[in-house]
Amino acid sequence: MTGNPSKQEHLPFDALSDRWQSLRESRPVHYDERQGAWQAVDYESVAAILSDPATYSSDFSSIAPAQEDFQAFRQGNFVGMDPPEHRKLRTLVSQAFTPRVVNGLGPRIESVCGQLLDGVADRDRFDLVDELAYPLPIIVIAELLGIPAADHRLFQEWAAVLFSGDELGEAPDMADLERALNAIAPTVREMNGYVLDHIRRCRADPGDDLTSKLLAAEVDGVRLEDQEIVGFVALLLVAGHITTTALLGSAVVMFDRHPGTLRSLRADPGRLPDAVEEVLRWLPPFAELGRRTTRAVVIGGHDIPAGAMVVAHLAAANRDPARFEEPDVFDPARSPNPHLTFGHGIHFCFGAPLARLEARIALRMLLERFSDLRVPAYDEVVFQNPAVIVGVRHLPIEVTRH
Repeated sequence: MTGNPSKQEHLPFDALSDRWQSLRESRPVHYDERQGAWQAVDYESVAAILSDPATYSSDFSSIAPAQEDFQAFRQGNFVGMDPPEHRKLRTLVSQAFTPRVVNGLGPRIESVCGQLLDGVADRDRFDLVDELAYPLPIIVIAELLGIPAADHRLFQEWAAVLFSGDELGEAPDMADLERALNAIAPTVREMNGYVLDHIRRCRADPGDDLTSKLLAAEVDGVRLEDQEIVGFVALLLVAGHITTTALLGSAVVMFDRHPGTLRSLRADPGRLPDAVEEVLRWLPPFAELGRRTTRAVVIGGHDIPAGAMVVAHLAAANRDPARFEEPDVFDPARSPNPHLTFGHGIHFCFGAPLARLEARIALRMLLERFSDLRVPAYDEVVFQNPAVIVGVRHLPIEVTRH
């Protein structure tokens, strides 16, 4: 694989980097009048916010627009929960989603990746997202949940709607969010119904899959209700693949834009884990996280009242010169790399080990299969709306085989 130094277009990713740098150069904590929210952009403040769920709540249910379909999904969505409810669901998933389970998926990830690459064996041009970055993680998570992987095109349609952000600008306000929620409600309703049917099948005929294990798992002698598991499984199904999809697409773009990167990785594949971490630092799929203060608090020298909206900018914190040497340099050999892309504290992404494993295996197999890989034309690349997720929707590439 070789990068193409002739491609000097100013891409959406470059515009994002400029925006994050501009944010970082402003005050570490400041109030944004337009969004009606406090912005935290330095590493120390962002880490402090994420590590204190008692002060900075993840639960926005009291101010979110009322929507029946989202109410059903929200019951099992522990990303938007605070302790003690969060602990119950997090404990359940930790029982069924152990490091041993994740590490044991390596051979299956290699097998699926190999089959997908075999599917383009007669082509020297294909869409990396359609042919690999999307189907690989969705097949893996669907199989883990006991859901038919053959339905992955349906899941792709759901993800396309849920993460399109077509109704959102780059800095959405509440009116934008309400409009977006109404637009995706029918998809959420369809997804809820599909997952509930799956749960009922597993309850009637349990297997060795993750859904069946969740049905049987207990915390303090209590099991989850079916409706709680709907949101839980739906979250795993959607969030369980979209981060890997974004990471793989972003990695190929960044490697293509930095000549010599993939040549050096092919010469020493043991450097792939560090390169993956640098992509995560540089382009976090979810660049910011919202929190709501439960009490008056002082952060960054500012008095913030109870009930205030606080936005923790992971992407800007990942470029903080107080924490990273040469933060505005993409360095695939950077180590250590304590980025905040997967969060911090009790809400640290439990799917991070799986996303990392899938990305490392897929990139290694691309290195092994192709002597060259390039993005021939960036005007053919379709980028996601960064207000929802940082990544690419479509990434046409050209390849040369060994």
